[in-house]
Amino acid sequence: MEANISELLRRRAKLWKYYIIFLSFLMVLAFTISVRIGPLQTSYMDIFQVLLKKVFLWLNWNAMLEVEKTKEFVIWNFRFPRASMSILVGAALAASGCVFQAVFKNPLADPYVIGVSSGAALGAAVAIILGLHIAFLGVSSIAFTAFIGALVTILAVYRLASAEGRISVTSLLLAGVIVSIFLSAVLSILMVFSGWELHVLIFWLMGGFSHIRWPYVTTASPIIISCLICILLLARNLNLLLLSEEEAQHLGIDVFKTIKIFIVFGSFITAVAVSCSGCIGFVGLVVPHMMRILLGPDHRILLPSSILAGASLLTFCDIVARIACPPIELPVGVITALIGAPFFLYLLYRKREVYTF
Repeated sequence: MEANISELLRRRAKLWKYYIIFLSFLMVLAFTISVRIGPLQTSYMDIFQVLLKKVFLWLNWNAMLEVEKTKEFVIWNFRFPRASMSILVGAALAASGCVFQAVFKNPLADPYVIGVSSGAALGAAVAIILGLHIAFLGVSSIAFTAFIGALVTILAVYRLASAEGRISVTSLLLAGVIVSIFLSAVLSILMVFSGWELHVLIFWLMGGFSHIRWPYVTTASPIIISCLICILLLARNLNLLLLSEEEAQHLGIDVFKTIKIFIVFGSFITAVAVSCSGCIGFVGLVVPHMMRILLGPDHRILLPSSILAGASLLTFCDIVARIACPPIELPVGVITALIGAPFFLYLLYRKREVYTF
């Protein structure tokens, strides 16, 4: 039985290139549809023309391409940054979830396992309730304080879990849970005493991209992309972390240093993503499992496939959130759970005999 499962996993892993190509196409398709969809009717040719005019300025397309000014303004200033941010956040959350599941050797770990979401939510709540209007690099005060809150939480949890220069994965997990519970309690108290700001805060907590403009993308994209590249380059080490500490060290890696590196990268991209989009659940928890079911546990394949799948899933969910109940826009986090959970359960049921963590 085990031999059959191993053979099936090896055979499935050989198809990884086709999965990567398909997921890349799916991500581009999701991005294109996201830019196309909206109250203002636009065509794919409009999108293509705006892209040529704005991106390839040196070719002087302005003389040859005519796009209605209103359409050009909406496509470039609203839809392009929104679609771009949904791609970035989906990729960041999926990669972070994949990393934390390997580091903690826990299939229930997600990007928020060490309290990043609670810290970001508390930071955002402070900005909303106090009515702060301090922009930083074109990013709103809510996003800025959310990032600071997430960063302070990460540092606090890391400090609580470290001893004599080393960090225990179990201690980190426990510290994250306790700090998250404490911050959630503080957030609940703030929500009780808030007035009209409560609606804004609740909607932010459920996640969304309606507020995204280019400054968010230009600020977040260099950080997220550079961290994703570093994680991908170190993917082999994630495979080794799944072994025992002695086996991993025998194969040539410093276990504690490697864990620190992955925790820093995973926490940092999660903090950036949450500060921009709010707390969007499910993506970081389930997307890595979906790809693990389809492609096996090798992180050299699992990480890039999870990044592409997370980006595609979140972008499609954002599309559904915009068109499901017009003119009301639903929270993206609700859609990710409603769409992703049944699909994951279907995959788990079909492939349960070969699922390996």
